[in-house]
Amino acid sequence: MKPLKSAIAVAMLSAMVLTGCSSADTTENAGAAIDCAPSDGPVNLSFTSWIPGIESVVDVWNKANPEIQVKVQTGPNGNSGTYQNFFNQLKAGNAPDLGQVEYDALPNFRVQDGLMDVGACQDVADAQSDFIPWAWNQVSFGEEGSAYGIPQDTGPMALFYRSDLFAKNNIAIPTTWDEFAAAAVEVRKTGSYITNFSQNDINQFAGFVWQTGDSWFKNDGDAWNVELTGPGSTSVAEYWQDLIDRDLVSSYPGWTSEWDNAYNTGNVWSWNSAVWGANSIASGAPDTAGSWSVAPMPQWKKGDNASGNWGGSSTVVFTGSEHPYEATKFALWLNTSAESLTMLNESANIYPATTAGLELPALKEGVEFYGDQKIYDVFADASTQVSSDFLWGPTMTQTYNSVSDGFKAAVTSKGTLVDSLKTAQEATIKELKTQSIPVAE
Repeated sequence: MKPLKSAIAVAMLSAMVLTGCSSADTTENAGAAIDCAPSDGPVNLSFTSWIPGIESVVDVWNKANPEIQVKVQTGPNGNSGTYQNFFNQLKAGNAPDLGQVEYDALPNFRVQDGLMDVGACQDVADAQSDFIPWAWNQVSFGEEGSAYGIPQDTGPMALFYRSDLFAKNNIAIPTTWDEFAAAAVEVRKTGSYITNFSQNDINQFAGFVWQTGDSWFKNDGDAWNVELTGPGSTSVAEYWQDLIDRDLVSSYPGWTSEWDNAYNTGNVWSWNSAVWGANSIASGAPDTAGSWSVAPMPQWKKGDNASGNWGGSSTVVFTGSEHPYEATKFALWLNTSAESLTMLNESANIYPATTAGLELPALKEGVEFYGDQKIYDVFADASTQVSSDFLWGPTMTQTYNSVSDGFKAAVTSKGTLVDSLKTAQEATIKELKTQSIPVAE
């Protein structure tokens, strides 16, 4: 990915106007190296997150670091209210020192001058090699020496499937998307569906696009290029449109009782999802325990080894923090310490963004729900097969909403997935221009 500094700088100026800030309201740290020197005396930091069990992890830090105490506040996930709270707090000048921000939301916070670049801190520079390269690219925006957050977790994708049903019906586990489509025909003959097409969680579709090596956004250092209809994205849309048209996939709204029931009753046999999906299936389809397995994501070309990513968060230091050194020290511990990573995995199934984290003992054990398969070995391989070139845009909430509206229409034969991408691309470009964020013509 190319540097974003010029475009971001222009966008930050527009963001100051939009949020009612003047240049005097912005921090001297914005877009520049920060002072990573330790503060004098004891330090109290504030941290907002939505991870279950995060309080216990912070307690471990506080007991070991009496001079740097962290007060944690929990709330709903980002898009359910916490992000808006962050933006309101940044505007009012009372944001917490640290916050949890998903990778796809980082550009939005950056263009609004909300994130400190902690890449100049020596501890951060030294830690870069500890992280999976593509995850580091998500927080650095591809800029050498920059870090607008510390990677926390990732969501490499693989295929969850009902191994008992595939075996009973003599249907081979697909290794390519062509094989997946052929298997869908066979599964449909049983009265069931091979999988469910998500009409409301667009991150899954973005993960499919990510696997192709395509990206929805690019930046040449001066302006944003919106490419929701690029070759990879279009081919993915046409592929799933074909399955929808032939009634080979279901289209239950995700994360609903109807969706859970489809998996729990065997009406749907597989799910292309991220590593955290292991818990989603176990909780949503408890009657199927022991009947599931995990295989690598089907490939677009036989013999390829590429995966997509769905989800993942970072720990950021917000603009205005008076203690960036201490905040960064805590963020690094939170996301690199074996003790912290183990606790986060146990309490919330957090899948580490560090290479060492993938070797945690808890991630090397068989999982009972999946027939004692060591499923995390599959995801460890997948995490090394994710492209570093995928870039999110600065108005992802709007983009997601626009795509979702079109997808909901497409599954009811009131449009196509390709059409929805075209419409969402136009809406995204319009939104960027409305916010005075430079757009490539």
